[in-house]
Amino acid sequence: MTVTDKSDFAPIYDSLVAEHGDVPAEAREAAEEIQREAAEALDWSKVRGGG
Repeated sequence: MTVTDKSDFAPIYDSLVAEHGDVPAEAREAAEEIQREAAEALDWSKVRGGG
C-alpha cells in the first residue's frame, strides 16, 4: 500500500475552492447549524420544568 502525500492534492483542491468555494467547510457549517436546531427542538427540559 502506498501513502499519498497530502501536498499532492493541494493545487487541485485550491483550484476547486477558487472555482466553487469551500464546499466541505460550507457543508460542515450547515451540519453544525442543523445539529444546534435539532438539539433545541428536542430539548424537553422547559416542558418538564427543568429550565
